[in-house]
Amino acid sequence: MTIPDRFRAYRVHADGKSARGRIDEIALDALAPGELVIRTACSSVNYKDALAGSGAGRILRQYPLVGGIDVAGHVVRSEDARFKEGDAVLVTGCGLSETRDGGYSEYARIEAKWAIPLPSGLSLREAMILGTAGFTAALALYRMEANGQTPEMGPIVVSGATGGVGMLAIDLLTTTGYEVHAITGKVDQFDALIALGARQCIARKDLYWGQRPLETASWAGAIDNVGGDLLSGLTRVIHPYGNIASCGLAGGSELHTTVMPFIIRGVSILGVASAGTAYAIRRTLWERLAGMWKPRHLETILTRIATLDELDGVFATMLSGGSFGRTLVQF
Repeated sequence: MTIPDRFRAYRVHADGKSARGRIDEIALDALAPGELVIRTACSSVNYKDALAGSGAGRILRQYPLVGGIDVAGHVVRSEDARFKEGDAVLVTGCGLSETRDGGYSEYARIEAKWAIPLPSGLSLREAMILGTAGFTAALALYRMEANGQTPEMGPIVVSGATGGVGMLAIDLLTTTGYEVHAITGKVDQFDALIALGARQCIARKDLYWGQRPLETASWAGAIDNVGGDLLSGLTRVIHPYGNIASCGLAGGSELHTTVMPFIIRGVSILGVASAGTAYAIRRTLWERLAGMWKPRHLETILTRIATLDELDGVFATMLSGGSFGRTLVQF
């Protein structure tokens, strides 16, 4: 397939101490090196993308770079024998929009060592509805179960439940047999969360953790997308030997707690670092997401389809706390 001389991409530029994204027309040679060139079918929007594109967070290690930590499409040029023209592939994280150009481009050049062949059971569209958010939710469950979590231990609570990771975590957990409770600041979305499978919804404003290092245990585990005081509170109310998967920091990066939950109840906090996950685990999790772990409500969780030209508005909504579900970037 012929690659055009120039094509559109959303690139983040640095100007002194600030950074900002914009639409550029670029040539293939402007992209970071890689063995595969793909024609992008779709990407997605994650909190990290909003921070990078708006300049609200210094995510990129160099400038300019194409934004977008997720990408899916078809190979149009390959210098790696494992891939051929026409193959459908996806990449999430792995330095995209951090140390190399990402997925907000009509054509992307990627390193073959990180490319995941699209598993049977997933379309490119579904893969990007999942994207980093779905992969993060799957990695959280993977780590929790590796540390002994089972549905029989009791309900799992998901914080930041109306965000992409939160909604996909609810769908994933219920698909795999867990009872799920949801914490959110958006009480008007309780019905939507219940439709995904949440058994109980709790308004964030109604939470009271108490003052003691250990309070009455309420949940067998948690997937936390908020961090800060909410994560601190969760450590005090998890059943013995339950796991908390820590996925986000929208509520703050500091953690104020004691060692009591860990040495008396055996509670574990498990870090979920999706961007740098080893390739073998990536393949395993994407196969599960295409099969027995595939969330059942992907089209419900998809709440917006955007173009490159609409990204700035999407970022602003997300950073102001107004996002709900997942946004697909379609080419």
